[in-house]
Amino acid sequence: MSMASPATIILRIELWHGLLLLLLLLVLAPVRLIEPWALLLGGTFMGVNFLLLSYGACWVLVPLAGKGKVTAGIFLLILKLVGFLALLMLLFLRVEFDAISFSLGFSTLLLAIVVEALVIAQGCSE
Repeated sequence: MSMASPATIILRIELWHGLLLLLLLLVLAPVRLIEPWALLLGGTFMGVNFLLLSYGACWVLVPLAGKGKVTAGIFLLILKLVGFLALLMLLFLRVEFDAISFSLGFSTLLLAIVVEALVIAQGCSE
């Protein structure tokens, strides 16, 4: 069995992420265990961060590596990380929302990565 391309795996992780967010929203929001907007904000924040990091690594580091400019690519990725941390800090200091719901939405990406890894492992064992 051939391995999927990194871009395909990234998109499948994002699809799992969206599905898990929707599932949590449909199960926990009606019983008022979470704040829906905070859950979606946390999930969206992490999803966008993951996409930028993944494609940033693919698009920035790989082409520059042949030219010996890996340092510039790493600097750009660190700049992205600092920008997202600043945005996260701004969200926590200026916007009032439920931090537990935000964290739950934030964590769904990690669960999506585990699910995709299990799917890949299951495909490789067949």
